[in-house]
Amino acid sequence: MSQAVLDKILEGKIIAIVRGIPSDKIVSLVDAMLKGGINCVEVTFDQSSEEAKQDTLKSIATIKKEFEGRVYVGAGTVMTVEQVRQAAEAGAEYMISPNADEEVIKETKRLGKVSIPGALTPTEAAFAYKCGADIVKLFPAGVLGVDYIKALKAPLKHIPVTAVGGVNPKNCADFIKAGCVGVGCGGNLVSAKLVNEGRFDEITAVAKEYMEALSNC
Repeated sequence: MSQAVLDKILEGKIIAIVRGIPSDKIVSLVDAMLKGGINCVEVTFDQSSEEAKQDTLKSIATIKKEFEGRVYVGAGTVMTVEQVRQAAEAGAEYMISPNADEEVIKETKRLGKVSIPGALTPTEAAFAYKCGADIVKLFPAGVLGVDYIKALKAPLKHIPVTAVGGVNPKNCADFIKAGCVGVGCGGNLVSAKLVNEGRFDEITAVAKEYMEALSNC
């Protein structure tokens, strides 16, 4: 199962990062992004409250049920082994973290899910990959810039990396050309303002911008 999901992530080159969107709006949001061509969606854990964590799990379960076979859903900001298990039970097919936690990576792989932990330095990226990561998330990519990623990839060509943070339709292709296998996009794509105002057609339009930019990579 994990290889098929990994193939879809690599094929699409983009994961939409859903943060702070309530579960009752999730179907309309995901539908809008799917119409724009994006079929990988990460719903992040809000670590600030138990209620928020439960709503994340509800969103994941809803996406899995409503878009089975069309959208590949993952959990983001996964910080503990317990959250790996909870997310997997809800239907998450990949686990994304801001950091490289060996226990989280190994539990993700034990459950047959795709592991995408976060890293900043070559040491962290190599450690995450050694622990079993399928892809290493370089974060924050926008601050680091394309030149940093090129420099990091020079000795670490064997490690698949994705760029997250500050990625927009104008620069997303640059990260792929610099050696990334994909990008993760949050606020520049999944605008809470647009969701709250029901302007889903605009989210579809932005999704199409990303897909058009990435289609030439």
